Amino acid sequence: MGLSAVTTAERPPAPTAPLLDDVTVAVLAAGAPAGYRTRPLPGGLLALDVTARAGTALEIRLAVPLGDAVGYWHPGGDWQRTLPADWAGRQSTCLVRGAPLGCLYAASGATLLAFAAEDPVAETAVVFGVSEKSKRFVVHLELAAPASGYTLVFAPASPSPAAALRGLRRHLAGTAVRTPLPVPAAGRRPAYSTWYALGQDVSAAQVEREARLAAELGCGTLILDDGWQRGGRSRGYAWAGDWAVDTGKFPDLAGHVAAVRALGLGYLAWVAPLLVGPDSPVWPELSGRAPLPSPTAPGAHVLDPRDPVARAHVVGVCARLVGEHGLDGLKLDFLDDAAGYAGDGGGDVGRAMELLLGEILDAVSGACPDDPLIELRQPYTGHGMAPYGNLLRAIDSPADAVANRVRTVDAGLAAVGGVVHSDMLMWDPQAAPEAAARQLLAVLHAVPQLSCRLGELRPDHREALAFWLAQWTRLRPVLLDGELEPGRPDELYPLLRATAGEAAVSVVHTERPVPVDPRRFRRCDVVNATPAGTVLLLVTGGPALVTETAFDARGHVVRSGPRTLPDGPSAVPVPPSGLLSLRIPPPVG
Repeated sequence: MGLSAVTTAERPPAPTAPLLDDVTVAVLAAGAPAGYRTRPLPGGLLALDVTARAGTALEIRLAVPLGDAVGYWHPGGDWQRTLPADWAGRQSTCLVRGAPLGCLYAASGATLLAFAAEDPVAETAVVFGVSEKSKRFVVHLELAAPASGYTLVFAPASPSPAAALRGLRRHLAGTAVRTPLPVPAAGRRPAYSTWYALGQDVSAAQVEREARLAAELGCGTLILDDGWQRGGRSRGYAWAGDWAVDTGKFPDLAGHVAAVRALGLGYLAWVAPLLVGPDSPVWPELSGRAPLPSPTAPGAHVLDPRDPVARAHVVGVCARLVGEHGLDGLKLDFLDDAAGYAGDGGGDVGRAMELLLGEILDAVSGACPDDPLIELRQPYTGHGMAPYGNLLRAIDSPADAVANRVRTVDAGLAAVGGVVHSDMLMWDPQAAPEAAARQLLAVLHAVPQLSCRLGELRPDHREALAFWLAQWTRLRPVLLDGELEPGRPDELYPLLRATAGEAAVSVVHTERPVPVDPRRFRRCDVVNATPAGTVLLLVTGGPALVTETAFDARGHVVRSGPRTLPDGPSAVPVPPSGLLSLRIPPPVG
C-alpha cells in the first residue's frame, strides 16, 4: 500500500486518531476493512491491537509532532541516527534482520515516540522520517495481516530512550512463544575468538596454546572461527556446504575440543549452515534449493529456509558438528542472508527461519550435555531471536572502539534475553598500552571477546589486559545486570552509567561530567576511557569525604587515600585509560 509514493504525504489520506501522548494512528487495509483497539498494559504501556483479513496488505501509520526531536533510533540503524526525510527512511525487517522497533527522542533525551511490534517475525517494511509537508515525524509499517492479528506496544514519554526501551523489553519478554535461551555461566565470562588473532591459519596446537593463556586471564569460552573446515583457506565460500573438518589442521577435532574444555573453557565452532557453493560435494544435491547468491559471502549461494530439504540439511549439519566433536555450542553466521528471499512471493522468510532456528536449537540442545552456547550477530539480535541464541554479538568492528561501543549498546537496547558480547577486540601491537586498553574500555558494559595473539603480547599490553579483565569481573554484576543509561544514540553514547543497588560504574569516553551522588551510592567506579589526564566529577549532595584509589591503565596505583569532594563540579586527576574507585561511607545517624 502506497509503496510507489516517494513521500508519505503522497499516500492516500486516512482518518487518524489520538493514541498516546502526542502520537496519532491510522490503519489501512487494501480492499478490506481493518479494525483496531487500544488497551492499557502494566508500567504505563499501551497496546494497539490491529485486525484485518489474513493476508491483506496492512498499513499502520504513526505520526508525532516534531517538537525538539533530534534523533530516531531503531535496531538496524547503525550510523543513521538523526532525522531522515520520509523519502529516505527505509527498513525491511524479519526475524533475522532487525526488528520493528523504534524510538524518537528530543534534545533533552526525552522520548517522543517509542514502540515495538510484539511479532518480530513477519516480513515488515518500515517507512520513517520527517514529513516535510506535515512537519511531523512519521512511521509507517507495512505487512501482510497475520491471521492472529498484529499488536504494537507503546511506551509513554520517558526521560531517555533506554528508559522507554526497558519498559518495552520487559513486556516483550513475556510475549515470546518460546522462552529466552538460558545463558550458561561460561557465556558471562570473557571469550577468546581465533578470528582476528589467527584468521584461517588455525591449527589444534596454535589454538590450544592460546586457550591456555585465555583461561589464565579468566576467559570462559573459546570460539574457533572460520578456517577449521575443509576448504577454509581463503575468504571465498565456494567450498561451503558439507562442513567437513580440515584434518591437516585438526587431525582429531573431538580430542582437541576435549583438551580445551579441560582448561575450563566452553568451546564453540563457527558455522554458516545456510551457505552452499559449487565446489562443495553437496552442491549437486542442494543447488536447486539455493537459487540466491549470497550478498555477503563471495562464491556461495544461500539455502532457502522455506524448503524442507534445505532445512533438514542445515539442522543435520549443526547437530553433527556438536554431537561428533563434543562442542558446547555454535557461532551461527550469515543467517541474515536468508532475508534476501523476502518479498519474492514464495512465503514468509521470517516464519521459515523461526521454524528452522527452533529445529536447530532442539537438535543442538539434544547433543549438548548442558544448555548450549549459541552466538548470534547483528543484525539478527532483535527481540525475536531470544529463544534461539544467548550470546548476542556486535557486528564486525575490527579495532574500531567507537563502533564496538555503539553497536553493543544498540544490541542491548533491543535484547530481551541472552547477554551482549562485543565484537572481537584487536589493536595495534605497537600502540601504547593506554590505546590498547581503550578497545576493552569501549565495551565494559558487554562481555568482551578477545582476539589477539596472547602469546605474543608485549608485557605492558598483557599487564593492562589482565588488570582490566580483573576489574571487569569485579564490576560485572553492575555492568551486566544493573540498569544501564547510555544517553542519546545520536551522540554515540559518550558516557555510559550502570547502577545496581549502592554501586555505580561510569565509563566516560569523551570529556563529559560524571555524576556522583554520595547520598545514594557507597561505591562509585569511574573509568577514564579518554586520552585526557583528568575526569570532571559532578557531585550532588556534597561535600563528601571519600576514600579514593586511582589506577593507571596497567593497574598501578598512582594515588590512594581520603579526599573531600565538594558539591558541584570537581576536576580529579585520573590517568588516561585509568580507573578512579571511590568508597563512600554511609551517612552518620
